Amino acid sequence: MKAPIPLVVSAFWDGEAQVWVATSDDVPGLATEADSVEALVAKLKVMIPDLLDANGYENADEDVPFTVKTEVRAVAPRHAA
Repeated sequence: MKAPIPLVVSAFWDGEAQVWVATSDDVPGLATEADSVEALVAKLKVMIPDLLDANGYENADEDVPFTVKTEVRAVAPRHAA
């Protein structure tokens, strides 16, 4: 398996759980969460190479660049005039 470079990770803020949630179509099995984007990136730096190795990634000796695309979902309340 040859992973696309750079890998793309999608992350969104789950307001109910109060965590950032990350998944990726480029990294089979990737699903994780963290309290901050910084903590999420730290987890991804460990998880991505491990998951790629588990899925037969060809270039096990190379660093793995990745991009985290974040999304924040919010609600703007309407007030009665």
